[in-house]
Amino acid sequence: MASIQPPTRSHPEDHRETDLLHYIYQLPNLDDLRGRPDKVLEAIDKYDTEEKQLINVGPEKGDLIAALIAERKPSVMVELGAYVGYSAIKFGDAVRRAGGQKYLSFEINPVNAAVSKVLIELAGLQDFVRVTIAPSHVSIAQLVRDSTVDYLEFFFVDHWKDRYVPDIWLVEQLGLLRAGKSVVVADNVSHSRSTDYARWMQASSTEKRAILDQHTFTNDWEGAELAKVLREKGLQDTCVDLENVPGKPDFRYDTTIHEFAKPDGRIDGVAISFVAG
Repeated sequence: MASIQPPTRSHPEDHRETDLLHYIYQLPNLDDLRGRPDKVLEAIDKYDTEEKQLINVGPEKGDLIAALIAERKPSVMVELGAYVGYSAIKFGDAVRRAGGQKYLSFEINPVNAAVSKVLIELAGLQDFVRVTIAPSHVSIAQLVRDSTVDYLEFFFVDHWKDRYVPDIWLVEQLGLLRAGKSVVVADNVSHSRSTDYARWMQASSTEKRAILDQHTFTNDWEGAELAKVLREKGLQDTCVDLENVPGKPDFRYDTTIHEFAKPDGRIDGVAISFVAG
């Protein structure tokens, strides 16, 4: 069930994520960063612009999402894809400031997870942000199995792009989204890049059924039944391919894509989806 492996590095023999730790811990003003999420983020941004480029959400998109967190005031926020901990630090701090209880970050790559934990501790968020190493579909299932949350108040998606749709389908089937209460935010989504995720989040019920008809699923479990089995038997005994669960076409989202220009002129964006029904 947990067969997915971390992706091949986009930069072979490149250790930019661990190099980031060396960079930060050699800063002459390191003590000024301790317990200061904003200062840690500034240091990561400086490394990104002056040393080696990272794939963080960044300050512009990050500020947009942090403002939404302040408005929504989630008790618990969940993210898929920790990378080096940038989003966990920025959004974990925002959730804490808004009176929330905890921030849950799931990362499949153990090296990235280790980097994240070190920087999260440096920022003083180690008692608020929890990083778990596991594939995304397993992480989602564990939320249900352990009754960690009743539903997802604020769900940030920023992991492998080819897992966006399968994981949102799994979340739908497991009943983790509530109309009028849940918001899903996905990074790296723009109008200029036609993605399966954007199509699904903006499609009508009829269009979604047509999308599902193009896929072959290994089981036809209904969401409530699947959630019940996960709670009673756990992940190993469900005999369900959690990586390949159909979505629920009657779910409706109000989705807005916010675009930003990168320094090199490329357009990036973030999709904010409110669960409407």
